[in-house]
This record gives sequence, C-alpha cells and structure tokens, in this order.
Amino acid sequence: MSDSIVEKLATLGLSLPAVPAPVAAYVNCVRSGNLLFLSGGLPIDGERKVIGKVPTDVSIEQAQEGARMIILNRLAVIKDTIGSLDKVKQIVSLGGFVNSEPDFFGHPQVVNGASELLVEIFGEKGKHSRTALGAAALPLNVAVEINLIVEIENS
Repeated sequence: MSDSIVEKLATLGLSLPAVPAPVAAYVNCVRSGNLLFLSGGLPIDGERKVIGKVPTDVSIEQAQEGARMIILNRLAVIKDTIGSLDKVKQIVSLGGFVNSEPDFFGHPQVVNGASELLVEIFGEKGKHSRTALGAAALPLNVAVEINLIVEIENS
C-alpha cells in the first residue's frame, strides 16, 4: 500500500528517522481506542542533537529546527505503531516544552516549528490544540520536547 504522507515528506525533502528508543521507563506510544498518546520526543537523531537553553545556548531558529526533528521522530513512532501515516485522521493536541532562560517568552515561536510542519504535512488534519511552555530544564538538556495526541482511523 502506498503511503502518500511519506511521499509528501519526500517532496518536502524530508524523511522519517529510525524509531527512537525511549530513554527511561516508558513507551513511545499508547493506543486507547482511536487515539494515540505519544510520549515526549527529543531533538536527537543520531549525531544531530539540539542541546541547551533557548536563547542563550540555542537560537530560536535552531530550537524550531529541533521541534521539526521531533515531529519527524514522532511520525516515525506513529508509522511504526499503525503501519501507515495515511491512517492519521487528526493531530488533536501538541504539548511543547522549551528549555529556556527565565526571562525568555518566545516559547510559542519555538513550538511553531512543530505546529507549522504538521500543517504543511497533513493540511487541515494537522491543525491542533496546543500548549507551549518554558521549563527550567529538560531531559538530557535538550532545547525542546514535544508530545502529541493523534486520532487515527478505525482499523
């Protein structure tokens, strides 16, 4: 079966990474009915990592790229879980956490890297509710962490 979302990614010059292994005592994804609850993903893909505080160690643009990396690794988890990204009915909710200095208030701008990519990939199905928060620290000192809730088609 053709996966038109994967083809769409290719036209954008993007591809899915290997499914990342959880870094602690949790699973990447839990399915409940037609909802997938995806654990927080980190901007780590092999040697590529977006590490440090925004905006002192990591620029807003670098953090946005980290958010995009996370979306690709979360999509890899979805594809691994349900077999095809074409079964995504709606990106329901996105939670974004930014490792930031106390006087930084551009969390929404950073998380836009993820939100805009989801809309670019899925169109209307990519529009979602969202939270964008600052954090004093994140796991492995990453600049951003993102979790998702995704509705999928009946199977």
